Amino acid sequence: MLIKERSSGIYRLSSYYIARIVGDLPMELILPTIFVTITYWMGGLKPSLTTFLLTLMIVLYNVLVAQGVGLALGAILMDAKKAATLSSVLMLVFLLAGGYYIQHIPGFIAWLKYISFSHYCYKLLVEVQYTWDDVYECGPGLHCSVMDYEGIKNLRIGNMMCDVLALALMLFLYRVLAYLALRNL
Repeated sequence: MLIKERSSGIYRLSSYYIARIVGDLPMELILPTIFVTITYWMGGLKPSLTTFLLTLMIVLYNVLVAQGVGLALGAILMDAKKAATLSSVLMLVFLLAGGYYIQHIPGFIAWLKYISFSHYCYKLLVEVQYTWDDVYECGPGLHCSVMDYEGIKNLRIGNMMCDVLALALMLFLYRVLAYLALRNL
């Protein structure tokens, strides 16, 4: 449909692309907002409005970057089945390399976490939820710092702005890649 309408000169690609992105925003943002609003308070996370709002913003940021990945793959492959298959595999790789499921990633694929948007989102969510003062009961009568927990220590927390900028770069680059792929049709 896009190819037919572009060839007839009805509208420019940039108009279509911006309308597509803006038109998708309500559904892309409303459903995750409802989900986070319910699960955040049910999950017993930090009972702070500020922390909740930061968590919501991080999740919405994650959704927008993931949408950019989907747009880029769809525009490059121009086949819904292939794009869905490749995006599923890519998301699985990003999740595994992101550090949530596997803390010790072999060195030869450790670089994958730096291109995984889920890695940066996970780090941001942990940073928002926990502080250096937070402790947990690690034994009878023993309290350990949350930040000393091996799974969190391996994340190298402390660079929130770098993580936000990495996600912003991914958000921008995936969308530009999608636009360029559509332009080359």
